[in-house]
Amino acid sequence: MENGELQKKVLEYEKFVNEVLQRDLSKVLEHRDEVYKMIAEYLQLKNTIERLQELDDKALKTEVDLGCNFFVCAEVPDSTRIFMAIGYGFFAELTLEEALRFIEKKSKLLTELSENLSRDAAKIKANIRLVLEGLRELQGLSNLPEEPHRNIF
Repeated sequence: MENGELQKKVLEYEKFVNEVLQRDLSKVLEHRDEVYKMIAEYLQLKNTIERLQELDDKALKTEVDLGCNFFVCAEVPDSTRIFMAIGYGFFAELTLEEALRFIEKKSKLLTELSENLSRDAAKIKANIRLVLEGLRELQGLSNLPEEPHRNIF
């Protein structure tokens, strides 16, 4: 292969890594971070519901955020049932036990999704490494220096 063709191939592969693989990796990682945030919100809701179950009095006084950090006092006469967003803009009135079961199922699904996204990110990183190794071979560069590892045994 002549030098001009080689440089053209190298540029194509570099463009592929920078424009396709890196973009895909950042999208997958952003989506995974959003899923982690949702899992954290569900866990926080679970803790709140468990505390509500421990109350002797079912009446509840709280502060509600109306937006822009503007809070108002609110009183809930019966906290045995709550409204939960179940997806696609729908809400359901659930008992506290039903809400906890829903949260467990939703958390399990979100955890599986985050694991799949982590696997996808690892595959994309492996593809990036593979293309970079191919570029190294095309250009005839020597092996990349290995990162020093500390032997702990």
